[in-house]
Amino acid sequence: MSRVVSKNLFDFKPAGKLDDDVAAIYNAMEEGTFSSGAKEIAERMKELLGREDEEANKEYIVLFRKTVEVVVDMVDNNPAYAGVAERVVTSSITVPTTHDGEFDVPVEVYTPKNLEGKKMRVGYVYAHGGGAVSLTAAYERNPLSKYAADNDLVVFNVDYRIAPETRCPNNIKDFYEVIKHVHENAESLGIDPAKICIGGESGGGYICLGAMVLLAQNNNSNMVKLAIPQIPMTDDYCFSDPLVMTLEERKEHLMMRKIWKHYIAADWEEQKHDPHLFPGKSSDELLEKFPPTIMVEAEFDFYITEATRFAGRLRRAGRLLELVIIPGSPHGVAFIPGVKGCKLHWDVMDTIAREYIHGDF
Repeated sequence: MSRVVSKNLFDFKPAGKLDDDVAAIYNAMEEGTFSSGAKEIAERMKELLGREDEEANKEYIVLFRKTVEVVVDMVDNNPAYAGVAERVVTSSITVPTTHDGEFDVPVEVYTPKNLEGKKMRVGYVYAHGGGAVSLTAAYERNPLSKYAADNDLVVFNVDYRIAPETRCPNNIKDFYEVIKHVHENAESLGIDPAKICIGGESGGGYICLGAMVLLAQNNNSNMVKLAIPQIPMTDDYCFSDPLVMTLEERKEHLMMRKIWKHYIAADWEEQKHDPHLFPGKSSDELLEKFPPTIMVEAEFDFYITEATRFAGRLRRAGRLLELVIIPGSPHGVAFIPGVKGCKLHWDVMDTIAREYIHGDF
């Protein structure tokens, strides 16, 4: 593959500290005043992080999923999404798979009303966040519907199976099979097969990166015009020495160790060097086969080191178009309504849609 050429559209200066508006929200979360019972749940989860027995792991994942309900409420109640459902036609498809039993992957489809019935439209296949262990596609229905309507995209929001009920590599294979389905059925879906893009955030960023590994391994990267992993879980940096980590990485490294080792991995010892589990461990030769990529990060994300390191390797391999780091922002700022970083994130995504998804490069 030839080296991609960046348009160098983003050059944000680091803020050096969290923006004041989002810092106030994060402080309330840490103090347990953001939602009822949050402090008690946080204390119990901290206790469980020191244990690796099966009983503790079962309790921890239940509590983890309960904590992310706060994020769901923030997204659902974001006034920016008022009336967005009326701007798109929401439908659904299912994609049959056999890699982990017979399972039809559910996919929500958001089509801007002005594109309804048209052909050769741009498709965006997306994996929702939640650490690959929580949430469903419905969590990002509102922001993705808005993104579709604002940017003339048909969005395929993939409800891939999550861990620990479904473990690596079957979670990334769910997403991969949807990408293949959209490409192979582009004509009937009204999609231009040369304009299929993929993305995902956080745990969904990992699912996206994992699918990129599969695309490269199967010489199918030509199916994808552009990949946009956002704040992605990338490798096993959380297992390194906490003394070298950023503050945010240090706070969350025990949580991430548990998520990778006890929930996502099917066999930790067998898979800990496998790029299906840790896409950041892909070989240089494999990276050269990746789709063109834009990595979107946040200055104070707890995946910042692993994600930017991987972006550097992609740049060396000739596959990185842009590395965007949203200044003054933490993990998940795109879904915190009303804060400066949220607006900036979506402005960036709109620019990516205009200049790269629709544009030539």
